[in-house]
Amino acid sequence: MLAQYTREFSYNMKLSFPVMLGMLGHTFVAFADNIMVGQLGTAELAAVSLGNSFVFIAMSLGIGFSTAITPLVAEADGEGNTDRGKASLKHGLILCTSLGLALFTILLFAKPLMYIMDQPAEVVEYAMPYLDLVAFSLVPLIMFQALKQFSDGLSETKYPMYATVLANIINITLNYLLIFGNLGFPRMGIIGAAIGTLVSRVVMVIFLWYMFRQNKKFDAYITGFKFGEYSKAMFLKIINLGFPSALQMLFEVAIFTAAIWLSGVLGKNPQAANQIALNLSSMTFMVATGLSVAAMIRVGNQKGLRNFHELRRIAFSVFLLTIILDVIFALCFWIFRDWLPTMYLDQHDIANQADNFEVMTTASGLLMVAAVFQISDGVQVAVLGALRGLQDVKIPTFITFVAYWIIGFPISYYLGLHTEWRSTGIWVGLLAGLSVSAVLLFARFNYLTRRLIRNNA
Repeated sequence: MLAQYTREFSYNMKLSFPVMLGMLGHTFVAFADNIMVGQLGTAELAAVSLGNSFVFIAMSLGIGFSTAITPLVAEADGEGNTDRGKASLKHGLILCTSLGLALFTILLFAKPLMYIMDQPAEVVEYAMPYLDLVAFSLVPLIMFQALKQFSDGLSETKYPMYATVLANIINITLNYLLIFGNLGFPRMGIIGAAIGTLVSRVVMVIFLWYMFRQNKKFDAYITGFKFGEYSKAMFLKIINLGFPSALQMLFEVAIFTAAIWLSGVLGKNPQAANQIALNLSSMTFMVATGLSVAAMIRVGNQKGLRNFHELRRIAFSVFLLTIILDVIFALCFWIFRDWLPTMYLDQHDIANQADNFEVMTTASGLLMVAAVFQISDGVQVAVLGALRGLQDVKIPTFITFVAYWIIGFPISYYLGLHTEWRSTGIWVGLLAGLSVSAVLLFARFNYLTRRLIRNNA
């Protein structure tokens, strides 16, 4: 019985591995920024955390919205309908570019909120100019996501990975030159990190489109684009799928962002520790996100073929693989919880030795909680991918809102600010929200697939 699921592991990994590397690449941009900026001091690290907390909220809307493109393209590919796949790309790219510009504008107007959020004054002063550049980088990032989701829908997941690897090389190089002022370049501190992020994201878009132009499989989809001709029905279809998906991602990212802000109320050191634990757990989360995309693609294909028995079996194989990998990650977090935070701060910095020790000790405790919620986090995002493949987005949106904001956030707020648990209490609330989300989303998928099989018997 188990073999019917495990035999899919190889193909699931083949399909999702480039996505994992690509998503890890996005996270690695932040990882590189955090490690390099962390050498400047805990205030600078906390500032990057605060600035990115605003960007992550906007980014979640853009990336979540773009996921509507993948199931539409996957279903069209399963049906052999090239025209519909091309229309999904064109309309999705227009909508995502417009959304990126809108989110950039909103972030500029939202900057003054930092002054009324009870954050450390030193941290806010560093974060304000950093946010300007990173906010603008949302425009090319969300354009890239539209192209990526299209490529994923055609099961061509390796090209976005190549673009992300290149972007990371550029980002790390510019960080080295501009943060510290190496090789004759000006020392720009965290502004240098922001420039590296912006330039790398522009290059991602250009390079991915170039890769499409070199592959004949994409010719029918990317040639003869007429942006003046559009379908209101296609716009509405993408919006109807994309908006709930954007809210799903927003609800999850926003609760983690709230954890950053709550940590900032506790002080710059708890905020820096939160950033370290969040960055590490984000990297393992991207592995589950890759499997989520595999579930979305394969479920979308089987939906187009109307083979619902296979759809359910394949989805369950993705869920099982996700659980196995996340158990391994949980063990790694638990075993190496004291060593991992040392990568982010200079242990030989005598002037900041007390601050650094407090940050590393707090981050170690948070990683113990992160180890536990690896499984819940992985399951909920994998099941969400399968539900998007079914183009079921409205009920899952309601589920994620209840799990994170009716259950998770109140627990984080109370335990973090009104008990001695402090930072650990904030993360216990995250664990509660993720666990409820995983259980309810799985119940939803189980119900839908049983109904589809029964109605098509």
